[in-house]
Amino acid sequence: MPIPGNLLTTAMAVMPHTDPDRAIEIALSLDIPFWPQLPKFDYTEDMYVQASEHFPGIVLNKAEKTLRFSIETFLTEFEETLAQFDNPSYFDISPEYSVVYHRFLAMDHSKRKAIRGQLEGPISFGFNIQDQDGRPILFDDTVRPFLFEFMAKRVNVQLQRLKALNPNAFMFIDEPGLQFLFSAMSGYSDRAAREDMAGFLDRIERPRGIHLCGNPDWDFLLSLDMDILSLDVYTNGEVFRSYARSIQKFLDRGGVLVWGIVPTNEEPFSKESLDTLEERLIGIWDVLDRKGIDRRWLLSRSLLSPATCCLVNSDGERTVEQAFSMIRSLSSRLKRHCGVEDSEGAPFDSTGA
Repeated sequence: MPIPGNLLTTAMAVMPHTDPDRAIEIALSLDIPFWPQLPKFDYTEDMYVQASEHFPGIVLNKAEKTLRFSIETFLTEFEETLAQFDNPSYFDISPEYSVVYHRFLAMDHSKRKAIRGQLEGPISFGFNIQDQDGRPILFDDTVRPFLFEFMAKRVNVQLQRLKALNPNAFMFIDEPGLQFLFSAMSGYSDRAAREDMAGFLDRIERPRGIHLCGNPDWDFLLSLDMDILSLDVYTNGEVFRSYARSIQKFLDRGGVLVWGIVPTNEEPFSKESLDTLEERLIGIWDVLDRKGIDRRWLLSRSLLSPATCCLVNSDGERTVEQAFSMIRSLSSRLKRHCGVEDSEGAPFDSTGA
């Protein structure tokens, strides 16, 4: 099983740190580490900017921290991009766009149960990046098909880099825009979205998964052919647990759920404790158990993480680092409480040794 479960810990990649070494140290404190994305350290460490590298038509202004799209530039650069389609390095993230990624790649991760990477997904990228008329490029029938193909190649290249370091590597496709996908305001039909997302995932090597912090159409999302789903259950748990049938089908297909339970924003974090978060999460699992989802099976397919990323706290990195510490403590407590064991049948070592 490439993606472990059993309440191991991981986290979202966007962090408020301005020191790459400190950010990587915090990421490595979890069971399944990742390379951090640090937009406060440098604009090129922003997830949208990193995804935009070599995409034809992109107009990046690092000084003003703007990322736009020009259809004229797209048409001019398109042929050059096609000529590079068999060149893996063209679709990787270069050191110019992330020193953090390349520091992570230079480390030894062979003894980890797994490692993880991420890339901004095509839906969110297409919603966020606007053309010269202020229109999201996701609505452009000329650009959109190429967008999905381009981003799939980027995901695959990064996954291969990570698998060279650890055979159990997997990818998150960050898709915050999925919560707006089926709204009347999106300007993008649900039929087109379903076809595009299905085709996008078909192009991506396994293990493949989606992370989002919002509240999308859970039936749609859980029906996608992916291996792992990461969500903010702290905020959306009451809604998510009502989709027991879809959750069961996802697990039966071999899916893994990442339960984002520890808030990273100052105010909600200050109101919570290990006791309240444990009670909240077990309450969701109790509901699913009563609806027929076996508890031990569910936990064997479960990871734990902080609920969201957060860049806006007045205390900078402090609350986020405390949330990382709390998710480690919560993992240890829940393993003991639920009798979770590792794949060899021995209790987990909560020290991470």
